Amino acid sequence: MSWTEFTAGPVQLEALNVGSIDFGDVGEAPPIFAQAAGAPLAYVAATVPRPASEAVLVSKDSPIRSVADLKGKRVAYNKGSNVHYFLVKLLEKNGLAYGDVQSVFLPPADARAAFEKGSIDAWVIWDPFLASAEKTLGGRILADATGVVGNRAYYFSSLPYAEKNRDVTQVLIEEISRIDAWGAANRDAFSGELAAIWGLPKPVVDTTFGRVQFGTGPITRAILAEQQQIADTFYALKLIPKPIKVLEAAASGLG
Repeated sequence: MSWTEFTAGPVQLEALNVGSIDFGDVGEAPPIFAQAAGAPLAYVAATVPRPASEAVLVSKDSPIRSVADLKGKRVAYNKGSNVHYFLVKLLEKNGLAYGDVQSVFLPPADARAAFEKGSIDAWVIWDPFLASAEKTLGGRILADATGVVGNRAYYFSSLPYAEKNRDVTQVLIEEISRIDAWGAANRDAFSGELAAIWGLPKPVVDTTFGRVQFGTGPITRAILAEQQQIADTFYALKLIPKPIKVLEAAASGLG
């Protein structure tokens, strides 16, 4: 087995589409864009919701005090990522349209640099980038996803691989579930291990873990119905070129 690290879901799904990887994990939105583009992906497992792990961040001295204040502002986020959908629904919940903000599409490293320089007004981002910006740049959370979107993570494979290698994918999910259980019971130790792997200060990872709910389970029709809502929203906004049926991206044997 070999491991490849990615900073964001869309790039990971591109790797799946060209056969560079067989298995990975992403947020809610990337699979929608990938399926619309014809990628042969399959959802194989899902985490519990983690809404506090993504948020809109502004500088500590920003005059922006409410979501309504984002109107007309330059808001950076990774296009096609989980925070893309979060921003759409957050604006909607607060009486704003998606087009009411100036979207600036930037990957996390570039968005952090822009945030630090003050060339954007807000940054929609997920942990641990979120926690790092809070701790090291003095970022202030304007709103997280609580009460807006679930922010699940999904484990995926290509559909042919998932169908032909059910035993392998089952072992992977069982191992992920075992690690989840260990992490929930040993948060401090888990945080220390990931801080070393990620190259981040432990307080940053502690903050990240403080917002995480552990738990991974099988894909169900109810979970895919959540994804269908995202797909329908993106199609209505013309963010994907055609409607999709999320159920078509599920391996057989749904619950």
